[in-house]
Amino acid sequence: MKEYNAISSDVSLGTNVKLSKFINLYGCHIGDGTKIGAFVEVQKNARIGKNCKISSHTFICEGVVIEDEVFIGHSVTFINDTYPRATTGDGILQTEADWAVEKTWVKKSAAIGSGSTILSNITIGENAIVGAGSVVTKDVAANTIVAGNPAKHIRELKNGQS
Repeated sequence: MKEYNAISSDVSLGTNVKLSKFINLYGCHIGDGTKIGAFVEVQKNARIGKNCKISSHTFICEGVVIEDEVFIGHSVTFINDTYPRATTGDGILQTEADWAVEKTWVKKSAAIGSGSTILSNITIGENAIVGAGSVVTKDVAANTIVAGNPAKHIRELKNGQS
């Protein structure tokens, strides 16, 4: 499968990591036992914990930390800049020096449904569930379900169960 993957030499892969075809990994860390689906990109300085499932067509940008046992559905997109621009005020194409990465944190055992977009400066709490197609614009408390655009509180989880 490696002939269809772009994995740079600065990637840290744990043991028993499962990689599908057509993925792009650079400068990131992937924990033990994690499965990465097809057509996934994980950028530099992103971290994915142990025993996670990252489904196909997902984009995990710089500044995202995903803890252990997290499920990420198909086509989930993370954002790391609140006010993105292509150029500086002088009309020159921006470089890394022209902006600061904004962090996103996904806590242990959280689940993010397919087609969701997670804005920057967000924490998704432990065992939280984000419904499919949601746009998360603010922190999600632990043990809660949110859904919609923008994502709104649906209900609490009892004893970690959905």
